[in-house]
Amino acid sequence: MYLQGAKAILPILTGVIPFGLVMGTVASNAQLDLMQTMGMNIIIFAGASQLAALDLMTQNTTSAVIIATGLIINLRFMLYSAAFSPLVKSSGFLIKALCAYSLTDQTYSVTVANEDKLNNNTESLQFYIGASIPMIFTWQAAVLLGFVFGNFAPESLSLDYAVPLSFIALVLPTMKNRNYIYVAMFASVISILLKPMPYNLGLLTSGLLSLALGAYLSRKRVPND
Repeated sequence: MYLQGAKAILPILTGVIPFGLVMGTVASNAQLDLMQTMGMNIIIFAGASQLAALDLMTQNTTSAVIIATGLIINLRFMLYSAAFSPLVKSSGFLIKALCAYSLTDQTYSVTVANEDKLNNNTESLQFYIGASIPMIFTWQAAVLLGFVFGNFAPESLSLDYAVPLSFIALVLPTMKNRNYIYVAMFASVISILLKPMPYNLGLLTSGLLSLALGAYLSRKRVPND
């Protein structure tokens, strides 16, 4: 299962690489040195919050605001953690720590997209860890290359689109009935409408609202007595 997880994450890494190049380039332009860049990259390991933090740092924003912004952006991982908790419930501390550290949008998405192929929690955990390892090394390598060489891909290629496109490719096969489609359409519209919310709260709010709609649509109807 470890190998299957690694194979499943490979197509998504094509979207991670340009994101990492951008992150490394921005860090270099912000006058961070190599140790600061890679230290931030290894400790935080969350691209969106890292980019937001760097942007605020270049504007001489106070540390409290930078930290609060990063935490708010990463609140979506609470939703992922709640869904993943059954997989690691009986695991040791080190496995739980590894899974918590390596939890990303990509590893979560690829594991959920392949859940029908996984027979139990053990296989799901092995699949997830197998997907996490290539993700970690690819992200670190891409940021390092971006820092040293800059984002050497031509802007005309618009590689920024590779990140959302990789998620779309994962989500589409999971839409098995009308309820999935309804939630996906609702999430798409509401996330656009809520995007102007400060501190990226629109992402978290749209996620919670979409979860609520999904729970409502999938509720079990109790027959009348």
